[in-house]
Amino acid sequence: MLEIRWHGRGGQGAVTAAEILATSVINEGKYAQAFAAFGPERRGAPVLAFTRISDSEILTRCQIYEPDIIVVLDKNLCTMEGVGDGLKDGGTVVLNTDQKAEDYLQIFGNAGKIAVVDATEIALRELGTPITNTAILGALVRASGVVRLETLEEVMKQRFKQFAEKNVNAVKRAFEGTVLFEAGAKK
Repeated sequence: MLEIRWHGRGGQGAVTAAEILATSVINEGKYAQAFAAFGPERRGAPVLAFTRISDSEILTRCQIYEPDIIVVLDKNLCTMEGVGDGLKDGGTVVLNTDQKAEDYLQIFGNAGKIAVVDATEIALRELGTPITNTAILGALVRASGVVRLETLEEVMKQRFKQFAEKNVNAVKRAFEGTVLFEAGAKK
């Protein structure tokens, strides 16, 4: 089973991204679940979302404490306690940042791969707003190959209707612009 923990802020779309990914995986014939854990439900407050993916039925119904992948929609969250906690040795980190992946080695020291993309800049350019969820999905697909990009695009067309083209463009730009860094942690 592949487990993904999403760190974002209210309004950035972390929960929506987790759901879009789960739907895409299901459309490819696998099992998935997506859910969120909220503190205060307000724009800008830290939000956790989770996605599980498996080839067989998923019976687990709890938060993800030892993710294979950590996705961070706001680089400022990296300084918060607990963001890197539990990452499996050799795991993958996907970050929305304009900095180099190497700048995050101290925080995510056991990562095998760190993928970075300036999802905020892409969202502003493609969507006109700093909602980074669709751009970060492009980076996640590039870093993990967890789902086909075309499947993700189809789900987004259904979900976003008249805004689909802009969101699909954000996914594609992020996919192409993601920089992958092999961190060298033991798997």
